[in-house]
Amino acid sequence: MPSPATDPAATRRVSLLTLGCARNEVDSEELAGRLAAGGWELAADPEDSDVVVVNTCGFVESAKKDSVDTLLAASDTGKKVVAVGCMAERYGHELADSLPEADAVLGFDHYAELSDRLDDVVAGRKVASHTPGDRRKLLPISPVQRPAAAETVEVPGHAQHGWGPRVLRTRLDDAPVAALKIASGCDRRCSFCAIPSFRGSFVSRQPDEIVAEAMWLAEHGVKELFLVSENSTSYGKDFGRDGATALERLLPRLAEIDGIERVRVSYLQPAETRPQLVKAIATTPGVAEYFDLSFQHSSEQVLRRMRRFGSTDSFLALTEQIREHAPEAGIRTNVIVGFPGETEHDLSELERFLTGARLDAVGVFGYSDEDGTEAEGFDGKLDADEVAKRVTRISALVEELTTQRAEDRIGTFVDVLVELDDDGELTGRAAHQAPEVDGECVILDAPEKTVTSGASPQAGGSATRTPEKKSRVGDFLRCEVVDSAGVDLIVRASPDADR
Repeated sequence: MPSPATDPAATRRVSLLTLGCARNEVDSEELAGRLAAGGWELAADPEDSDVVVVNTCGFVESAKKDSVDTLLAASDTGKKVVAVGCMAERYGHELADSLPEADAVLGFDHYAELSDRLDDVVAGRKVASHTPGDRRKLLPISPVQRPAAAETVEVPGHAQHGWGPRVLRTRLDDAPVAALKIASGCDRRCSFCAIPSFRGSFVSRQPDEIVAEAMWLAEHGVKELFLVSENSTSYGKDFGRDGATALERLLPRLAEIDGIERVRVSYLQPAETRPQLVKAIATTPGVAEYFDLSFQHSSEQVLRRMRRFGSTDSFLALTEQIREHAPEAGIRTNVIVGFPGETEHDLSELERFLTGARLDAVGVFGYSDEDGTEAEGFDGKLDADEVAKRVTRISALVEELTTQRAEDRIGTFVDVLVELDDDGELTGRAAHQAPEVDGECVILDAPEKTVTSGASPQAGGSATRTPEKKSRVGDFLRCEVVDSAGVDLIVRASPDADR
């Protein structure tokens, strides 16, 4: 039987829907690259597709619900529906049994042959559902043995080996910012988190491979690279003797790529954030002064139960160290309240940290049990109403503190990457604002870029110059912060605004 890759008459159309984090966005673009290489046409609208692939999220209960709702909505189109991603990897045939609307539930090990599996689905052939397992067991315990072993293990976002200079990725939008995966998996054993069991042990991508993909992204109009992983501070630990400073050496290489204006690092573990890494992020030209630090809490007692390290004082010392190098640096975090055994004293410690740290953005989450985690079996559970009260209490404090932090930026100047919001209006982000999670810059009086049309004056004709605001998307503007609204900044472009 001819495949879509060899028989033009057999061409299939596929649409990809992505839920969850930026790591999933990278995985979806890898899948899009694989499918395009297999002869599939990518369709933006599920209604125009033969099959809809939903890249699911399986992190917390609300994300799982969103994934199921998206699968059901895709099924309502009457098209074939395939579930991939974290929820599919984590639950496999259990998800398939409970959701017959999905025509297939495929795990990470199916990614290399996804084109063939979708052929099967469209043709009505049964595809066996994924059988979940602990992916940490697929790679050696010793980190330095993993890069070689990973060549035979399917690690999403690491699909470039074997392809030489070709990047196995297809962009699914034309935004001027793109996520770039530098590593996958996690070796930490946080008691509340199930991610390592289905994402596997930590393994870094090779620097040359990352740089090659970054150059490809620059050629496709990307201005800002958003470096993602489960734990960026571990990058290079599997490289051997020189691995300890691998990220510090990678950052300037990325920042020097022609067309790349800003490099942003995400997913830093506070206990692993070394002074030299702080200095590299804070002082390397072209790297955003931005620290996405996963504090989760600051009480030593709670952190120990979480199987994490640190304290209010050590975390405050880290934020102070950051601001010694870069006083205007952006710092964001997430915190969990209502963790089993959390006392009033523990909550007060968290409030002390948040008040002293002057963070730019904080996500506040109430604890809930996650399947298969150590914390699921802990004693000292708080009832749901008490957890909700603590979420409300900490959220109110965070709103007050982050609003004040934004107000403190009034009168300063920021470099804003111009983007479009959902309504097609110009908006943007400063160095301390990551995509989607940290607020935005509302641009007043953005200078209009003009486009020239009509006959060339040299040819004896006249040219028409027409302002076109949207042509500024992807540009950087030097702006003064004139006001704020919550965590958002109101900015006005400087007279010579192009940076």
